[in-house]
Amino acid sequence: MEYREIGKTGMKVSSLSFGASSLGGVFHSLKEADGIEAVHTAVDNGINFIDVSPYYGHNKAELVLGKALKHIDRDRYYLSTKVGRYGENGINKWDYSARRSTESVYESMDRLNIDYIDLINVHDIEFADLDMVCRETLPALIQLRDRGIVKHVGITNLTLSHLKYVIDNVAEGTVESILSFCHYCLNDDSLTDYLEFFESKGIGVINASPFSMGLLTERGAPKWHPASQPLKDVCLKAVNYCKGNGKLIEQLAVKYAVENSRISTTLFSTTRKEAVLQNIKWANSQFDEELYNEIRKILEPRFRDTWLNS
Repeated sequence: MEYREIGKTGMKVSSLSFGASSLGGVFHSLKEADGIEAVHTAVDNGINFIDVSPYYGHNKAELVLGKALKHIDRDRYYLSTKVGRYGENGINKWDYSARRSTESVYESMDRLNIDYIDLINVHDIEFADLDMVCRETLPALIQLRDRGIVKHVGITNLTLSHLKYVIDNVAEGTVESILSFCHYCLNDDSLTDYLEFFESKGIGVINASPFSMGLLTERGAPKWHPASQPLKDVCLKAVNYCKGNGKLIEQLAVKYAVENSRISTTLFSTTRKEAVLQNIKWANSQFDEELYNEIRKILEPRFRDTWLNS
């Protein structure tokens, strides 16, 4: 497993890392014991960065992850969670106020059975007033960083320009990392347009959803996936091309994502230990340049198509 630093944080993390959204039943139902076993398998096989949020499964993902972390020494992993997006009784909620953000950090630590958070993120900032994020949310998290409750501060979002806006409107060193999803995968590499900017600010880059939230899998995307039908169609065509040639698009997707050394780590999510081991194997495999070129041609008509967050 290759390890890379997230910006200037000092956190050297595995190039492939564990996204705990699946522990909240976000994509498919799960058996809690299986999810816990998946976390243990990830850490035991070299993955040392885990990302979660109170929003995933409306606290469920943090609760399940917390049970898993009880049995793992704290120095074996870095833990990332978020503030701003929540849910209760099946209803989504957003609150980016300083007070709620501070409360959320302590609530997450209780659920996760930890006494500090390595990386705290403002979750999906496009749902917030961006100026409020700059003048209220982030300053509250910086206060927690100054007290050692959290070690580092980041922001996450789908829309890349929003990340740049916030970074440009806060003091240097406020934002230490960004998390972008679905913008560095086989069907969309928009993140590359912003790498030079992030690097110039000393900001680390975390990539999520190498499978484009299921579009680049044989299993297929969940029904609620917000992609357009034309994009779904070309992705399915790419999946079937790989399948017809005895290849797995999932392997190509993972290897493509982790190959870029300018990206600190790429998150994948699963509740199955077998899938954890398979993803690690794919990350360590040889990159199939010939297959990539063929898939790139298939995806070209809808390349860089995106969607609004939801």
